[in-house]
Amino acid sequence: MKILALLVFTSLIWQLALASHEPWTKTEYPQDVEKLWWDDDWWEQGKLDRPDSYEVTMQEIAYQSGDAEIPAYLFRPKKPGKYLPVLFQHGRRGLDDLTMLLPKRLAARGFVVLAPDVYNGRFFERYPMGHEYINDQDVAMGIDSLLDLPDIIGDKACVVSHTRGGYMTLRALVTHNQQDRVACYVSSYPHWQDPNQPEPMQVYQYAPEINELDMPVLVFIGEHEQYQRLRPIMEGINTLKEKGRKPQLIVYPGVGRGFDFRPPHVRTFADDLATKDALRRTELFIRSHLPAR
Repeated sequence: MKILALLVFTSLIWQLALASHEPWTKTEYPQDVEKLWWDDDWWEQGKLDRPDSYEVTMQEIAYQSGDAEIPAYLFRPKKPGKYLPVLFQHGRRGLDDLTMLLPKRLAARGFVVLAPDVYNGRFFERYPMGHEYINDQDVAMGIDSLLDLPDIIGDKACVVSHTRGGYMTLRALVTHNQQDRVACYVSSYPHWQDPNQPEPMQVYQYAPEINELDMPVLVFIGEHEQYQRLRPIMEGINTLKEKGRKPQLIVYPGVGRGFDFRPPHVRTFADDLATKDALRRTELFIRSHLPAR
């Protein structure tokens, strides 16, 4: 009788699931609430997105920030012309063979990209435990240097970052008053709390500068993020929503931190899918806020 009852119960559950057209289990990510990923052209007509790619050149330059000369890498399409300006800010890892691929990929989308090396500019070691606030000023001055270039379109830039670069760009915008020169903020798994604050603030609070961030925001994280504290990111996004600023948060299933620069010997198919998608979404987001005029 127990077996018969179990079979009847299981059958009823399946009938209810089929009747409601709902999956047996359901996981909903932030981007699924408003279906930020939806594409009518693909769904209705079978059209696939085909981004343009450019050959890229790189130039080593430097700019002044207070008493320091900050080295930077300038990436741009090889094809002559003016392009929209983007500042890429490295995180705690600094700039190396892997992270240098990120600004290069941005430039291949058709942007002039400045990537300041703020650690080398002040002779700081990579992977710092604490945070040096002077680096935030160096990032702010990098925005000025980028917008002084002759081969850019317009008088505003967008900032793109990852890890601690998300905190540095946040402070460059809010603390160093660069919001009037920047049209949008994009960051992958950003550190949205002051690294110098105590542990409870790292876990439960976001950086107060988030309250003053008044521009379009796009954030990417992996479902299996294993280092950055997710709660400050989620709470920061919720605060921006409450203020009517319509931030976008994309959580990629099946990947963790560093999906955009994990090396080939540990890289997964999911990492590559997430990286390509994030790069394309970043391009479209920037273009929607930096008109090509």
